[in-house]
Amino acid sequence: MSDLAPPFGVLLVNLGTPDSPTAPDVKKFLKQFLSDPRVVDLSPWIWKPILNGIILNTRPAKVAKLYQSIWWDEGSPLMVISQKQRDKLKTQLQQTLGQNIPVELGMSYGNPSLQSGLDSLKAQGAEKIFVLPLYAQYSCSTVAPVYDAIAELLKAERNIPELRFNKQYFDHPDYIKALAESVKNHWKAKGQAQVLLMSFHGVPLRYITEGDPYQAQCQATAELLAAELDLTQQQWRICFQSQFGKEQWIGPATDALLESLPTEGVKSVDIMCPAFSCDCLETLEEISQEGKEDFLSAGGERYEFIECLNDSAGHIDLLAKIVELQTQGWH
Repeated sequence: MSDLAPPFGVLLVNLGTPDSPTAPDVKKFLKQFLSDPRVVDLSPWIWKPILNGIILNTRPAKVAKLYQSIWWDEGSPLMVISQKQRDKLKTQLQQTLGQNIPVELGMSYGNPSLQSGLDSLKAQGAEKIFVLPLYAQYSCSTVAPVYDAIAELLKAERNIPELRFNKQYFDHPDYIKALAESVKNHWKAKGQAQVLLMSFHGVPLRYITEGDPYQAQCQATAELLAAELDLTQQQWRICFQSQFGKEQWIGPATDALLESLPTEGVKSVDIMCPAFSCDCLETLEEISQEGKEDFLSAGGERYEFIECLNDSAGHIDLLAKIVELQTQGWH
């Protein structure tokens, strides 16, 4: 490593987003996403005909309309926020470490690709790379694909970089603190509802029985956050969203819970998505829009969505601390 080379580089990784809210770009994105055996682990002989013959011919136009409903002037919300996270983390690391640490984005699916992120860090002289998937809770369907993909990409390299990989941060004190701060800020501005719902992305129950710790980590996050907010057991609920297919998923399902709460006398809810590091289709459309419609149609009276941590100061501080801890000995 030359004197001018950085001590290490950081690759921030998220799921990804279509390049535009159009059917062709959504189709391209969905094909890559749903072809990952970590995401859908059915036999290719069963799954590929379903994916190529049915899903990719029917879903893209519908999903494109959903993306259009949440798309910003600057682009995809996930991409815009991710770029802000990258830039702010770079600034924060420079301030705390006193060194210029390159930080790049790489998406599991879509652009910018993981390959482009690795190439950019390499071009900036980084011979040591810390990979930080932006998923607080580990799952075989989110974090593991990042590990798989990077290992596959490096097979083509003669001189691979030294790597460190962050698996999870579901119980990190600063993560819980940042979540609590976002809730408190919301309460200060909008008032507190009867119940705080913590909606995490769902996974098939089979993943859990086969060893995925995701559900337990979501439960731990929810309990830690409830304790930090000093909530009673009656003041919060955990639920899981985005279920599809006929297989049994972990529950309770967010949509079903929203429809049942008014019958239990719960007329006002605040809802947040702690597993998402930045707002995206699953939060801005599924939870903020569809969830509100489900709850109010079932007799609810007040529904407030609490945005994700995004590029908030507390979130960037958390990411910087994870980087500093996991790269000890490199700087």
